Amino acid sequence: MNRDHSPLNLSDETLLHVSLEQIIPNPKQPRKHFSQKTLLELAQSIRAQGILQPLVVRKHQNLTNCYELVAGERRWRALKQLEVNEVPVVLREVGDDEMLEVSLLENIQRENLTIIEEAQAYHDLLKIHDYTQEELAQRIGKDRSTITNLMRLLKLPSALKNDLETGRITSGHARSILALPGEAFQLEMRQRLLRHSWSVRDTERQVRLKLNSLTAGLETQGNKKAVSEGSGADHDAQLQNLEEKLQHLLQTRVKIKYHKGKGQIQIDYFSLEEFDRLYDLLISS
Repeated sequence: MNRDHSPLNLSDETLLHVSLEQIIPNPKQPRKHFSQKTLLELAQSIRAQGILQPLVVRKHQNLTNCYELVAGERRWRALKQLEVNEVPVVLREVGDDEMLEVSLLENIQRENLTIIEEAQAYHDLLKIHDYTQEELAQRIGKDRSTITNLMRLLKLPSALKNDLETGRITSGHARSILALPGEAFQLEMRQRLLRHSWSVRDTERQVRLKLNSLTAGLETQGNKKAVSEGSGADHDAQLQNLEEKLQHLLQTRVKIKYHKGKGQIQIDYFSLEEFDRLYDLLISS
């Protein structure tokens, strides 16, 4: 039976059939890890039901008569296992900057990305398109706080990001550890977490204890220094007024320590949820 290979125009897209060998994977694909088990399951589904959704491609910029995959790499990999010769594709005009966005949106909708892959894709989109986090959130249909919290995970040490990728820890564990100041403390907490197989709640409790210990140490050092310098303990009326304004703005306890033109602003939080709220508030100001 002969198949009509002529393209069918659909507004700004074109539907056609091409050889699987003509399709080159997307180098900007945000997804880096593909489970062989799920690929096999997808291949079996395609064998039984056929290809329910065409791949999305664009013309390759350097290779003649070839196409670059924009969306659908899982299907492309599954089809290669089936040794299919020809596949339906939607040919779309997509620029380099749009490649990542289209691929990201498809993967998010299908929940195909790991949490670090998703966070990195958001970071890349912000950089490429110069979006604000609010603009990106509206464009992909996510809350801004969701994007902010995910991107914070990119600040984790590599070992912890790898733990997230491989499932050794959850995003709840990672967010808890992020509250610790600096890589050394974070890696120390990671070792203890893995050694004792803590739950997220256990980890949060241990992080709070560590933060309390660090805060107590800083306050002790600060008090010793204040006594040695003969500085007064009371804030003047102006500092008290500033503290009250900050407390009203942040809805938490704030303390300003001032001496000879230098000092600290201490912002208290009493749960990791409140930490996230304050973080979002401060970076969006």
